[in-house]
Amino acid sequence: MEDRLTSGLYLEMTDRAVDAYVQERVPEVFGHAGVERVTWWENVHRDRADLPRVLGEFDHLAVYEVTPGFLAPDPVPADIVGAHHFVRTPRPGQGTISGKPTIGLSLVLISPDEDAHAQELRDWADFVHIRHIAEASVPGYTMITPYVNAVPRGHPRFMHFYEMDCSNPEKAFKTMTPLVISRFGGADHDYFRHWAGTPSLRIMYVNTFRRLGVQENT
Repeated sequence: MEDRLTSGLYLEMTDRAVDAYVQERVPEVFGHAGVERVTWWENVHRDRADLPRVLGEFDHLAVYEVTPGFLAPDPVPADIVGAHHFVRTPRPGQGTISGKPTIGLSLVLISPDEDAHAQELRDWADFVHIRHIAEASVPGYTMITPYVNAVPRGHPRFMHFYEMDCSNPEKAFKTMTPLVISRFGGADHDYFRHWAGTPSLRIMYVNTFRRLGVQENT
């Protein structure tokens, strides 16, 4: 995150009170080899209904920055709504480094409709969808980095990790689509419809988050 080339991210989604999570769960995960840093985040648009989703909702997100040798904790506590380990794809992130800390996120989790369509979905995401968001220079957006599930053919298959340097990530997120629409000359343009979705796309989860805290593993 920020100016780091983080090789992997381990995510935990929880409804546990954030102070209790940081005091109780963070030391447990830090006890696993390969954990370098954790940030914790508040869901700023819980139970949003404007986008499809498959995964359950939650109050707080923990993002652990991990090395290639990291193995995800197993089992996880019952109050962890979801736990997912992702590694960077061979293709680079797109966007810009502003020099400011990442204090907002847009988290996008997707899967192909069929395993055979995974590469087709990855190509659409990298060369159409993410490309035009990066080129739109959305205020507040910095880097957009693609990750793949560390478990072969695991679901969600892909994560798009949108970093933001602004204090209102939901406002930045809502600004993004209108800016992309303006690039194509309107929402009725065929290429805009292709940017917005592809037949192999299955949206698993989308939401925005505000950073609450950070801790290094010393």
